Amino acid sequence: MTESLDIIILTFNEEKNIEACLESVVPLDANIYIVDSGSTDGTLAICRRYTDNIVNHPFENYAAQRNWALNNLPLKGTWILNLDADHRVSNELAIELNSILSAQIDTELNGFLISRRTMFMNKWIKHGGHYPTYHANMFRRGFGACEDKLYDQHFLVQGKTQILKEDIIDIITDSVNTFVTRHNHWATLEAEYLFAQKTATNHAELIQPKFLGNPMQRRRYLKNKYESFPLFVRPILYFFIRYFIKLGFLDGKTGFVFHFLQGFWFRMMIDIKVYELQKQANNKQA
Repeated sequence: MTESLDIIILTFNEEKNIEACLESVVPLDANIYIVDSGSTDGTLAICRRYTDNIVNHPFENYAAQRNWALNNLPLKGTWILNLDADHRVSNELAIELNSILSAQIDTELNGFLISRRTMFMNKWIKHGGHYPTYHANMFRRGFGACEDKLYDQHFLVQGKTQILKEDIIDIITDSVNTFVTRHNHWATLEAEYLFAQKTATNHAELIQPKFLGNPMQRRRYLKNKYESFPLFVRPILYFFIRYFIKLGFLDGKTGFVFHFLQGFWFRMMIDIKVYELQKQANNKQA
């Protein structure tokens, strides 16, 4: 192949997911790197069947783990594809990537935007503005990094990017209980970030919000607009727009569960936690 590829996968107790993830990248001629943060189940035994490039690094947060991997692994490829254990490279995406990597890529092109195909309770969530959702999972080595955010991080790419046609499949949960537990944790992280932003003097480099920019920039622009609305009002408005205006109801009963939990409950939990932090700060000042 003209262009070489490294794949970085983060793991922690992912024995239920990691084999399907690794199987999905077998069609790619790539060096696979596993960055594990202390798995105690069968994750590493499964990984050893696919690669010897396995390192352990303590987990601080997602962005820190991603950037540590990018800066410290003995990467060799021209390109880097970043995956989580619950991601799958679709067959169509593998074919598309092999086609791209088999030819000489424009030297001014430094990244590819790949959409995620969200699978919730074995159903593809296609509506409600949730698909396509693009992330710069793949970029030229030395030209990408992860945003320094506690939640909803995107990869930053220096230079020109291109949108790919095919998807990464994202298996976002194995049960509703896991979904709620994870999103409650992420709501805490997002609330802390939003609260801290109000008093922060130095801001980390983030995706630049642009309505007419690339899909990630447009999504960040809309997210910033959402955050300008009052607490407790914005989750109601967002769910209404997502479920009715953007046709989330077409995803059926399973879709209703997803859009309600991810589009309303999760965002209401963020606002409740922001409100709690505000009250705690006011009490300290009183």
